[in-house]
Amino acid sequence: MRKPFTLFSMQKRILAVGLVLILLAVALGVRLFFVQVINGREMQVRALDQWTRDLKLVAERGEILDATGDTLAVSYTTYNVYVRGREVVDAEDTAQKLSQILELNYENTLKKVKNKNISESLLKMQVDGDVAEKIYRLSLDGVYLAENVGRHYVYGDLMTQVLGFTSLDGDGQSGVEAYFNNYLKGDDGYSYVQSDLQGKEIGGKLRYYVSGTAGDNLTLTLDSKIQIILEDILEKAFEEQKAKSVTGIVMRPKTGEVVALSTKPSFDLNEVPRDDLSALFSMSRLSAVTDTYEPGSTFKILTVAMALEAGVTDLNDTFYCPGYRIVDGQRIKCWKTTGHGNQTLMEAFANSCNCCFMDLALRLGVDRFYSYAEKFGLGQKTNITISGESAGILMKKESVKTVDLARMGFGHAVAVTPIQLLTIVAGICNGGIYNTPTIVSCATDIYKNTTYSPKIESRRIVSKKTSETVNALLRHTTNKTGDFTFVEGYDIGGKTGTAQKYGENGQIAVGKYISSFIGTYPAGEPEYLIMIMVDEPSAGAYYGSVVASPYGREFFERLFEYKNLPKDDPSAKRQKVIMPSVVGEGIASALAKLKGLNLYAEVEGDGLIVTKQLPPAGTECYEGETVLISTA
Repeated sequence: MRKPFTLFSMQKRILAVGLVLILLAVALGVRLFFVQVINGREMQVRALDQWTRDLKLVAERGEILDATGDTLAVSYTTYNVYVRGREVVDAEDTAQKLSQILELNYENTLKKVKNKNISESLLKMQVDGDVAEKIYRLSLDGVYLAENVGRHYVYGDLMTQVLGFTSLDGDGQSGVEAYFNNYLKGDDGYSYVQSDLQGKEIGGKLRYYVSGTAGDNLTLTLDSKIQIILEDILEKAFEEQKAKSVTGIVMRPKTGEVVALSTKPSFDLNEVPRDDLSALFSMSRLSAVTDTYEPGSTFKILTVAMALEAGVTDLNDTFYCPGYRIVDGQRIKCWKTTGHGNQTLMEAFANSCNCCFMDLALRLGVDRFYSYAEKFGLGQKTNITISGESAGILMKKESVKTVDLARMGFGHAVAVTPIQLLTIVAGICNGGIYNTPTIVSCATDIYKNTTYSPKIESRRIVSKKTSETVNALLRHTTNKTGDFTFVEGYDIGGKTGTAQKYGENGQIAVGKYISSFIGTYPAGEPEYLIMIMVDEPSAGAYYGSVVASPYGREFFERLFEYKNLPKDDPSAKRQKVIMPSVVGEGIASALAKLKGLNLYAEVEGDGLIVTKQLPPAGTECYEGETVLISTA
């Protein structure tokens, strides 16, 4: 007779064990599926990390080229030196040799060589190839070399602020090197070597290489030859005028392309002064983009464009200047305190008469003035392709008083950056079409595909008629003795400016000025605009017509020679004259003598007797040049 089936029967036990084993097998299978399939890639990476040691192979940084294809910045192979303390056989000998070759402190080197608590220690970065070869030939246990990338700037001290420089790790720190770092740096590769649990290399080891990808090449809009001309002139101005700094910009108004851009003083990009951070910051700052200033008379180009566009003035308009205007009970002086008398708009613009431009601003009124200010882009960034741009300073419309508006008319009570002001002037002179400024043309990868191109915004800010009138005013202002005389035979327009600086307390800084010159060529339809700014000249003069304008003239002369441009009027001649002595004479007599020689005078002071003159008597000058006489 069969026994009854119970809970504790053998069959039940076998079934229970079988079910448990099946569940375990399923769980193990699921786990293996997740480990090998779902998380397989991650596990492989972890395993590779555990049984290998890696060294980064820094990708080659992209080249930087000028508008003509001339190479400005290139990469070259350097080496980083590492030591793995666990593999070092003779620590003292290794430290001694490495400290001598790498010019390092012996004690610090020895500490790193003996350190077995970390996988590896970095001894020195960016070692040149000849030094790396000496270390390689020593065959020191535990010492490794990893390829890195150094940066070489072909022209050294050229485009210092524009190009910028890189860190020892190869990342851009300023200029376009920083702004376009993600395009230039490329993707790094790696070298892997098998190692044991302690990080020691395994004999007969295998090596793995993951190659990197070179960075994109960057092409600028700047022309290195024009840049050299500009920087030569800025360096000359910096030294002769004993200035705090000198800035220059050259632009093509039809495209917004910046052709040359620099500030002096500067430094050789191959010898970056990293030990003096204050000097490094000061000299690497692109002040044309980052710094704001009160523009003074160069702003009058904007004011007259606004007034012409609004129809509140024309070339037949006349103005009277007694040497001042009283606005809101305040007496605001013209720079010529004795006054300009009766004058047409063209004469007032050429005379840079503050009274005329106060009148124009007041005729416009706050609403119209601010409407044009917004249209021009005052108080707004230009969005030029480089970091650190300032927007300038424009008072809140609701806070503007009548006296503030009057001062704005001649370039006070408003602050701009040099690039902002020149871009607006370029738009006014370019048939009224404003273009976003740019210093970069494009970026291309190793396959010559374009990976970046600037977004250029074009918009109309004044009519073509207004543009033509402003260009005529600029031509007349620069060529005082007749057309084509600023630079003999060439059609140039221009305007000078002299602005007072303010101290940290908001008060006028006594004796500190910014002298500037904006020039256009050809005056009727400009292909080039130039700005020269001299910050705090201290060689005896500060008026823009005396300090900055001569360097603008020299730039144009050298530009025409470089471009081999024919004269617009070959018959035009600049006549030479000898600067007379006027020191000790009455102001009226001195001015009459200078006018008889077709020399134009900036008068400093309110006295009646001339106490100083620049240039000194006997200096050879050209007709139409501006000289300085002081009655202080």
